[in-house]
Amino acid sequence: MHLYAYYGFVLFFFALAYPRLAFLARKPQKNYQRIAQIRRWISLSSLRLAGIRIQVLHQPDLDWSQNYIICPNHTSILDISILNYIVPPNFSFMGKVELLSNPVTRIFFKTIDIAVDRNSKVSSFKAFKQGDTLLKEGKSLVIFPEGKIDDEYPPIMHPFKAGPFRLATDNNKAILPVVIHNAWELLWDDGFRFGMKSGTLYLSILDPISPHLEGHEKDKDLADSVYKQMNFSWQMYNKS
Repeated sequence: MHLYAYYGFVLFFFALAYPRLAFLARKPQKNYQRIAQIRRWISLSSLRLAGIRIQVLHQPDLDWSQNYIICPNHTSILDISILNYIVPPNFSFMGKVELLSNPVTRIFFKTIDIAVDRNSKVSSFKAFKQGDTLLKEGKSLVIFPEGKIDDEYPPIMHPFKAGPFRLATDNNKAILPVVIHNAWELLWDDGFRFGMKSGTLYLSILDPISPHLEGHEKDKDLADSVYKQMNFSWQMYNKS
């Protein structure tokens, strides 16, 4: 029941916001930040009513006047709301093309977010060109480097795809690692297998990592460095 209540809250707030969203979507570039603010409002309002709280265990002193490529691990649909909580509303998600078929996420992926079909080289190329453009405009970009929520339960952190790290290197943008420790315990994947419960979501924001530090000569070096730091933080919390 808790899961369906949560989905109901999301649909309720989305329905309230839809007339405004539909108007803003006519000129998405001009209204980028307003659309992002509505996305944030829907996410956080739904979490509150579902009894979900968020606690940041570690956070560096971040300069949000800079833009980042934000790399979180991915175990739950709640991860999207968590990112809306911690990141100022001047960012885009890069996500799977199936989100264009979701009645709630479709309008965002047609306006400010980027849909990518990872099985299509053409789609991947176009998506990363869009990401490159957004970074040059000063916006941050959220990319889940594992690429998907894996079927394994309890989840582990899987090796990272190269895409976000290539974007970081090409644009000289720091990677901001975000470790979401226990979203899977409250709602794993979409919740239809194990349901949902209320509680506190714990996360750690690690220090930004420059793509051009010594030892990051290749995209893979950067990906390995970020993975090691994030996986260590993940395992320290989930070791029990």
